[in-house]
Amino acid sequence: MQFEGKKGLIVGVANDHSIAWAIAQQILEGGGKCGFTHLPDRPDDEKKKNRRRVAKLTDKYEGAEFLLPMDANNDDDIRSIMEHTEKTFGKIDFLLHSIAFADRDDLGRETLHTSRNGFKIAMEASVFSLMAVTAAAEPILAPGGSVLTMTYYGGEKCVPGYNVMGVCKAALEASMRYLAFDMGARDVRVNALSAGPIRTLAGRAAGVEDMLQMYEHMAPLGRNVTHEEVGRTGAFLLSDNSSGITGEVLHVDGGYNAMGSPGRLLDEIKKSQSS
Repeated sequence: MQFEGKKGLIVGVANDHSIAWAIAQQILEGGGKCGFTHLPDRPDDEKKKNRRRVAKLTDKYEGAEFLLPMDANNDDDIRSIMEHTEKTFGKIDFLLHSIAFADRDDLGRETLHTSRNGFKIAMEASVFSLMAVTAAAEPILAPGGSVLTMTYYGGEKCVPGYNVMGVCKAALEASMRYLAFDMGARDVRVNALSAGPIRTLAGRAAGVEDMLQMYEHMAPLGRNVTHEEVGRTGAFLLSDNSSGITGEVLHVDGGYNAMGSPGRLLDEIKKSQSS
């Protein structure tokens, strides 16, 4: 029960496949209390599909204190959420940021031909949103608190198909390091978790299915990682157990990021050539 007495805000759960939900589950089952935000529903969506998808998950947990819509590109929305969070919890111990967006057309084209407007949209939603929510939460983050964002290896190396989102993740990781410096003066840590390919909404848009087999052959562990493994690591970074870690990108990818060659994938290539 490492989160007993701990309270925080989870921003970015879309459905039961979301990495943010895998992390939130670990926190809730560890005794923590969480507030949640969801992507606002369209005014003409009478079924409120975005809210319903997340409510199906949070309604099962007593520690899920609230679920509210938030547009991460709207400062008034962010301010309102932080006010509600403070009224509910007072100070909070953790903040999880799991937001990224790029226009599907821009994701599907070469980075070279990313549209100007699409670049602005992707950067604002995927990068500035971290700075915006951290700044808004700064007055209510308790000393010893932790902020966590989600990144991917495509921000460190070129991953064809990840395209403009890789550029955004590189900027996100740089932003995380600068925020770690700023928030360190307030005794708050800021880190990023870099998961291997996982079947999420964002992952499918980025072509995760094509990556899974490659990771299985190249990663030192010889397999892909699970939602549960990523969830446990994310919870660790939001807990007091990681109190000495900040400004870090922690990979949960079976060791894939450590490889400098295709490794065992070469054996598979040789087999296919000889058959």
